[in-house]
Amino acid sequence: MAHAYIFDHVRTPRGRGKPDGSLHSVPSVELAAQVLRQLRQRNSLDTALVDDVILGCVDPIGEAGGDVARAATFSAGYARSVAGVQVNRFCASGLEAVNLASAQVMAGQQQMIIAGGVESMSRVGLLSSGGAWSIDPRVAIPSFFMPQGVSADLIATKYGFSREDVDAYAVSSQKRAAKAWENGYFKNSVFPVVDVTGQTLLDQDEHMRPQTTMDTLSGLRPAFERMGVEGGFDAVAIQAHPELEMISHVHHAGNASGIVDGAAGVLIGSRIAGRKAGLTPRARIRSFSSIGSDPSLMLTGPVDVTQKLFEHAGLTWSDIDLIEINEAFSSVVLRYMQAFDLDPETVNVNGGAIAMGHPVGATGAMLVGTVLDELERRDLSTALVTLCVGAGMGTATFIERV
Repeated sequence: MAHAYIFDHVRTPRGRGKPDGSLHSVPSVELAAQVLRQLRQRNSLDTALVDDVILGCVDPIGEAGGDVARAATFSAGYARSVAGVQVNRFCASGLEAVNLASAQVMAGQQQMIIAGGVESMSRVGLLSSGGAWSIDPRVAIPSFFMPQGVSADLIATKYGFSREDVDAYAVSSQKRAAKAWENGYFKNSVFPVVDVTGQTLLDQDEHMRPQTTMDTLSGLRPAFERMGVEGGFDAVAIQAHPELEMISHVHHAGNASGIVDGAAGVLIGSRIAGRKAGLTPRARIRSFSSIGSDPSLMLTGPVDVTQKLFEHAGLTWSDIDLIEINEAFSSVVLRYMQAFDLDPETVNVNGGAIAMGHPVGATGAMLVGTVLDELERRDLSTALVTLCVGAGMGTATFIERV
């Protein structure tokens, strides 16, 4: 079996996912196309060597529909031989794209692929594409459907995380992200998004609130209490977990991932393809996996998929230097660290989606790039990337520098 190597990666800055956000004027296909152009320019890449472009996109409708990956190759001026496909595993779509690309390279079926994701959440609203999960009783009832925020509060209740715990984690994410930007940790991988005239629209993540404190967060009301109590979803949560008498609602906008626009790409290929393109590998994709998990807790999939991945790959925590887990909500990360008794100094060391935002189709690919840069900066070797997934799933990837 061949190895799948990472040769390069880039991402856009994350723009606020609202009409007044700096990237609101940029369609999804153009965000993706600018990623492709950057990878070509940075690597003097002959695009005819690229077999495919695989992009995660959670709401592939309207301007983001019709196979946004193939459309982006046209807009970016890639060779016509470059195929394109979009994939959707909800929040893990960008990482799923990386894993699918790696599997094809490992199997010898493709030689070079760009994998990543795109989401313009200011232009195509979250969950605009609909689906049976939330509206068809044949699906919703057996899966204990409830909004993710209620599931996050269920996790906090079940595993004993207080309002102070989840707020403290959110403050830490903001401070780490601000420090990373101030020290230039992202400068080699984040490129400025430009408009049609070439003028810069955004060159830094704009969702961050580095002045966040415990006091500022304490004034925010729980965001999911009303839908839990009046909407009946607390009853669903207790039906799924009858050991609980009530749900403690602790999450709000300040300790949940931000809604943002953004795109990312990871250049993956075989060593032979790298030689043809004159590229030096930066890391190797060692192993990856996905799993279904408790659909009511919904967001604890990273715990389950990590256990599966470790068993499959013969890993222990002593094999892992850094961990990136998507900060969908504070309780997701707190539960993950609790389950494995992890040192917080190895987890999301440069902040995460609470501070910088979560462009759902792209985040998984962004995390791969973030942790690879940090491995190189610290001269470490290995990292685990994992995300929770809607409807109760988890996806994880193990990478190693070369």
